[in-house]
Amino acid sequence: MEPERLRRRLGSAFRLRGLLLRADALKYLTEALQSINEAELDDVIENVIDAVEKQPLSSNMIEQSTVEAAVQECSQASDETIENVFNIIGAFDIPRYIYNSERKKFLPLSMTNFPVPNLFGTARDKAELFRERYSILQQRTHRHELFTPSAVVAHPDDGRSKFQLRTIETLLGSTSKVGEVVVLGMITQLKEGKFFLEDPTGVVQLDLSKAQFHSGLYTESCFVLAEGWYEDEVFHVNAFGFPPTEPSATTRAFYGNVNFFGGPSSASVKASAKLKQLEDENEDAMFVFLSDVWLDQAEVLEKLHTMFSGYSSAPPTCFFFCGNFSSAPYGKNQIQSLKGSLKALADIICEYPSIHKSSRFVFVPGPEDPGPGSVLPRPPLAENITQEFRQLVPFSVFTTNPCRIQYCTQEIIIFREDLVNKMCRNCVRFPSSNMDIPNHFVKTILSQGHLTPLPLYVSPVYWAYDYSLRVYPLPDMLVIADKYDPFTIANTDCLCINPGSFPRSGFSFKVFYPSNKTVEDSKLQGL
Repeated sequence: MEPERLRRRLGSAFRLRGLLLRADALKYLTEALQSINEAELDDVIENVIDAVEKQPLSSNMIEQSTVEAAVQECSQASDETIENVFNIIGAFDIPRYIYNSERKKFLPLSMTNFPVPNLFGTARDKAELFRERYSILQQRTHRHELFTPSAVVAHPDDGRSKFQLRTIETLLGSTSKVGEVVVLGMITQLKEGKFFLEDPTGVVQLDLSKAQFHSGLYTESCFVLAEGWYEDEVFHVNAFGFPPTEPSATTRAFYGNVNFFGGPSSASVKASAKLKQLEDENEDAMFVFLSDVWLDQAEVLEKLHTMFSGYSSAPPTCFFFCGNFSSAPYGKNQIQSLKGSLKALADIICEYPSIHKSSRFVFVPGPEDPGPGSVLPRPPLAENITQEFRQLVPFSVFTTNPCRIQYCTQEIIIFREDLVNKMCRNCVRFPSSNMDIPNHFVKTILSQGHLTPLPLYVSPVYWAYDYSLRVYPLPDMLVIADKYDPFTIANTDCLCINPGSFPRSGFSFKVFYPSNKTVEDSKLQGL
């Protein structure tokens, strides 16, 4: 394309996004994009502008240095393939994005005035933890068809089923009775036996005597849509529901190819056609998930022997072993015995050369494994415990709890916590039995967009790292390794599985095939 026409197209494309190019920047871009095929030009310009907007801009006047960085980023993105096939992302390596309600965008930490996360959080971190959970759910709910305001020209019948979200401040500010309102807020118990609804604008006491609870586990500190009427400083709730879930594809359509998940890729791996092709072609890829792998029990090691011998002819891509790694996780010899148990596992793996050479091993610590207490996210097992194992089995990774796995275009979150029990114990009202507990549980986690929608005294979290427990946008698969009975549930295009406790559930485990997204229940009992 002749330079003058290209220059005009570039200028108008940037102006459409509210940006102006300096003369030197325009000249550089014209030269850089001169050789691009005209059919691809619009997409390339869009990608460059997206890359420009990701950078911290002081004004809408774009310098040459900013454009150079954006072009470099776009050219790198087109080269990424092989190195991004399989990545294990620790909780402390997940990128931090903060929702900006004015720009209606998620901004990276570097573009905000928030401090870098610290394990020793400040009071601001604790307040932001709940405020961020609220703002994520609020923007998601506002986008849902039931809550989007009707167009002015809409047919009169269309507006009937629409709801309008109110804040608690608007209720508190009214002196007369307010009927038929829907409020998004967090359930708290500020006084013994009395429940309140809280949002960033205020707090109101609840009357739950006539409240109907939709499906889900309604715990303290979870966010709900409360529908009812307000009078005399009390909000009388008719019905409780959860904020609607949103498929990952819908979220990405709204926010573009931002890599919320983490890993080396500069953009979301969902956008890569090459990775998608690799994923479809590799039909033999297989992930094996086990939880509560008690390595100090002879029977467990014997069953692992059986499993490895069965898989030796076709080794899985990866074995995921979740803790606890000891059946008696206490005593002064705990660390020494865990080292010995890992050595025993390494010896078993070395007996099967095909698995030793081809399979990877990922270890996620459990709540009772040696470590700095029960605060989440949990760091990996200490290096002095795992050093010998890593020398014997080089393709092994000891990671955090929770952790994330990116395989081609698929995103998997793994979390080892006995969560079902905790959530049932902390319910405001236990659900009626019209749906089994696993379905209630999965719906709750995905609706809340968070792995532990519980009070901080029940499930403590490092305040500044609360974002690492987000389940938003929804992953392709969520593995919640829990001692509860195994289950496999699909909800909102997200597969949720619990492999169950390996020794307690008749040595059951789950096998996942990424090429067709299927999960297989497996059991070693009686073998």
